Amino acid sequence: MLLSLTPQAAEKVQSFIAEHGGQEGAGLRVAVLPGGCSGFQYGLNIEDGPEEDDEVFDERGIRIFVDPFSAQYLEGTEIDYVTGMMGSGFTFRNPNASGGCGCGSSFTV
Repeated sequence: MLLSLTPQAAEKVQSFIAEHGGQEGAGLRVAVLPGGCSGFQYGLNIEDGPEEDDEVFDERGIRIFVDPFSAQYLEGTEIDYVTGMMGSGFTFRNPNASGGCGCGSSFTV
């Protein structure tokens, strides 16, 4: 699976893992969930470890967990962390998305 984090996103995830307790084996779950304005939405969560059927890989020193359903929609996605006048947060550049909405966390395929 090809999913990447920018240096800014990796730094922010590392700080969240440290706040979570920094347990060995902890990582970032990246998920696609039904819902949102456009049909699907992204989910990010710090978890202590992967589920049995997760794809697990390392990106910039961070363990990433992706379930089989989400993997089909995340191939080639880049996750970034941006800060601007309107706030800060994670953004997704997903080549599989055919559309989205203004919220930035919802998409269609």
